[in-house]
Amino acid sequence: MAHVITRPCCNDGSCVAVCPVNCIHPTPDEPDFLTAEMLYIDPETCIDCGACIDECPVEAIVPDDQLEESDEPYLQINADYYKDHDADGGLVKHPKPPQLPEGEELRVAIVGAGPAAFYAAEELVKKRQVQVHMFDRLPTPYGLVRAGVAPDHAKTKGVESTFAAVEKKGNFTYHLNVEVGPHVTSDELRERFGAVLYAVGAAHDRRLGIAGEELPGSIAATDFVAWYNGHPDHAGRVFDLSSERVVIVGNGNVALDVARILVTDPDQLARTDIADHALAALRESAVREVVVLARRGVEHGAFTNSEFLSLGELDGVDIVMPEELTLSDEAAAADADGSLDSVKATKIRLAREFAEKSVGGADRRIVFEFLTSPTAIVGSDGVETVQYVRNRYVDGTTIEPTDDTGEIATGLVVRSVGYRGNPVDGLPFDEQRAVVPSADARVLDAPDGEPIPGLYVAGWIRRGPTGGIGRNRYCGEEAAKAVLADFAHGVLPAPSASTDDLADLVASRGANRIDLAGWKAIDAAEKGAGKAAGRRRIKIVSVTDLEQAAGDNA
Repeated sequence: MAHVITRPCCNDGSCVAVCPVNCIHPTPDEPDFLTAEMLYIDPETCIDCGACIDECPVEAIVPDDQLEESDEPYLQINADYYKDHDADGGLVKHPKPPQLPEGEELRVAIVGAGPAAFYAAEELVKKRQVQVHMFDRLPTPYGLVRAGVAPDHAKTKGVESTFAAVEKKGNFTYHLNVEVGPHVTSDELRERFGAVLYAVGAAHDRRLGIAGEELPGSIAATDFVAWYNGHPDHAGRVFDLSSERVVIVGNGNVALDVARILVTDPDQLARTDIADHALAALRESAVREVVVLARRGVEHGAFTNSEFLSLGELDGVDIVMPEELTLSDEAAAADADGSLDSVKATKIRLAREFAEKSVGGADRRIVFEFLTSPTAIVGSDGVETVQYVRNRYVDGTTIEPTDDTGEIATGLVVRSVGYRGNPVDGLPFDEQRAVVPSADARVLDAPDGEPIPGLYVAGWIRRGPTGGIGRNRYCGEEAAKAVLADFAHGVLPAPSASTDDLADLVASRGANRIDLAGWKAIDAAEKGAGKAAGRRRIKIVSVTDLEQAAGDNA
């Protein structure tokens, strides 16, 4: 018997360190880790010790004889990875950390409260001489785990238990509902902390750059996801779901999340922590078909195989594939002789399996259109059609438009072509890459400049909006190690002011600061309401109501 990693895998990497035979790959030391869709257990090397099960924060690892029917495809997905990847035995080796100066305290401010921020904090609070203060402009922590992970992916949200363990540490302090800039400036943080780490994400959408993009009914996936997840900035939004067909431009995991939420039976969503206002709107929705436009072919799909596979678990939903899956000549040749990369091969195999299933009997459906690009969004007072062009491969990856054009009637277009970072108060910004320029997590004074002592970045604002929770763990840990290394080598600037006045300072500028006790009061209120309704939690979605739930702790 072997163990199997299944869909909830968040690439956290915790399981790698406890595996005594190094059968879980890719490891953080391997190049593939940064781009991996998930981690995989080698069935030939696994000794069935079970150490990884206890370590996994999202309960993604299961003995192969205890797999539910819906997870059985992961037996093959795990095994397929090792067709073209090696699994060497032995323990993962970790470099010895630098010796910190005895008797000295380091105060670190972390701006942001998402995964990268928490994984950095997790490393830092292990050192008793390090005091971590975490700032976030929202009254609630956890970033995209709370406001980005789809509500029907409850297991993925299990990483919150890791974050909860960090926030309980005696050398950790929350400053929630405090915005850096209006309430405390970046310079004021630098005066009070030896190191300031920014992990503020990239929450703005990328543009399509086509005519009609600004029409009513053309929306960003970032806004729609935040709306159904109860983000306070979007709770008051209203989206018109009166069209029977929705077109999603893009085919990453966010696009699939949106498609899935739009066609899932609201009674099933009612068991999740989806925002109540979104659930009410989806109950009245007229949407019956979602068309997903992908610029390239299925083998280059931006979605992960686990998310693609999970579409087959939707009740009452047909998954419709093109009549013919057009591959590049290179991919077709490799597919024919069995040498195609295992991840790409799995995408093609799953698409073919979907294509072989009969369709037409379900009430709702998701239609995939590969090698298709929108050229314009058309309408008078709102979206009426999407015009498109079919693409073809020029070589293994490059595509070009053909003369084959058409249009799709729809009343709603969801743009899901990626996220973009915005400039951060007090920091340099690389406009071309939309990130804070950095080297080894240290902020540079220009894209090709020199490090600014005491300033660091982690997560999407550092590297761009790529990778999920697992890669953000690696990124956060790397940033924390940079901070500790600079502390050990005596290169951090000494604070010139105390942190004792922080609470009064931010209050004087209108911040209703929420600490750990306040967040716990919010958490308890949401979970209590959820328990009464048979749900994980019922989210409080307005800042005022969140402050009220925090009570005397705000």
